[in-house]
Amino acid sequence: MSSASFTPRVFSGIQPSGDLHLGNYLGALKRFADAQNQGIEAVYCMVDMHAITVWQNPEDLRRSTRELCAGFIASGIDPEKSILINQSQVPEHAQLAWVFNCVARIGWMNRMTQFKDKAGKNAEKASLGLYAYPSLMAADILVYHATHVPVGEDQKQHLELTRDIAAKFNHDYGVDFFPITEPVIEGTATRVMSLRDGSKKMSKSDPSDMSRINMTDDADTIAKKIRKAKTDPEPLPDTVDALKDRPEARNLVNIYAALDNCTQADVLATYGGKQFGTFKPALADLAVARMSPITQEMARLMDDPAEIDRILALGAVRAREITTPILRQTYDIIGMVGPAV
Repeated sequence: MSSASFTPRVFSGIQPSGDLHLGNYLGALKRFADAQNQGIEAVYCMVDMHAITVWQNPEDLRRSTRELCAGFIASGIDPEKSILINQSQVPEHAQLAWVFNCVARIGWMNRMTQFKDKAGKNAEKASLGLYAYPSLMAADILVYHATHVPVGEDQKQHLELTRDIAAKFNHDYGVDFFPITEPVIEGTATRVMSLRDGSKKMSKSDPSDMSRINMTDDADTIAKKIRKAKTDPEPLPDTVDALKDRPEARNLVNIYAALDNCTQADVLATYGGKQFGTFKPALADLAVARMSPITQEMARLMDDPAEIDRILALGAVRAREITTPILRQTYDIIGMVGPAV
C-alpha cells in the first residue's frame, strides 16, 4: 500500500553522538525547521537506543542527548508544533523492533553496507544491536505510520529495508497496515563537506577541528575557520558547471547558498569572477550572522537541563498517543492476546 493512502507524517532521527556541526544544521536541522509550517505532523527523535550499539559513556550520552535537543530547538524546531523525543522514552520503538526482527530476513541484514563499514574486520566482536539496528530503524519510522523520511545518501539503503519490511508484513498478514515510506532528499548542501578537504564529508570524527564549524563555536572561531578553509588559486567561476572539478570551491558556494536560502547560481551571479579573498569574508559574515544566535540559544538551553528534560518528557507523552494504538493493532494482527483494540 502506498504512503499516499495514509495521513502524511514525517519522521526523522539523529544519533546523539555529540559535537553538532554545520553539516548537521544545513543537512538536517535547518530543513526540519523550514518544513515545520507546511501543515504536516513531524516527529523528530534523538535515537539514543541506536547510539548504544557501540559503547557510550553514560554521562556523555546524557549530555549529548540534551545537546541535540537544544540544537533542534535553537535551529527553529518548535516542540509545540513538532513532536520532539528521545527514543528510549517511547518503548513502542523497541517493541515493534522485535516484531520486525521476526519479519526481516538474515539475507537482508547481510546486505547492509553500513554494518560492514562500522564493524570492519572485527565483525565477530560487534554487538548484536549494531547488526540488527536497521530493524529498529524501520520500527522508529513505522511505529508512527510515517509516510515520509528525510534521509541522506548514506541512509537510503536503510529506508529501502524499511519499505521491504512494511511490504512483507502487509503481505504475510494480508493487510494494508504499514505505509511504504517515501524518502525525502532535496535542496542545496544535503552533504556539507570538510573545510580542509572538499572530497570528504564534514564529520565530528575528523581529527582536525578546523575541518568543521561546530554549532557551539563562537563568532570569532567561525570566521577564522572560514578564512582558513582550503581553496584553489582560481577565482570563482560564472557557472555552476564550472564548479564540478573544484570540490573546495563547490563546497563553500554550497554552504553560502544553503545559509542564504538561495541557489548556487545566485551565489555565482554575485561572486563569479571574484577571488576567494573577497568571497570568504562575505561567507564568514553570513555564517556568523546565521550561526551565532543558534550557538547562544543552545548555550542558554544547556544551562537549564531540567527544561530540556521536561520538553522531552512532554514529547514522549504526545508520541505515545500515536505509537500505543499502532503497536496494539500490530499485536492484534499477528495474533497476540491483549486488551481489545
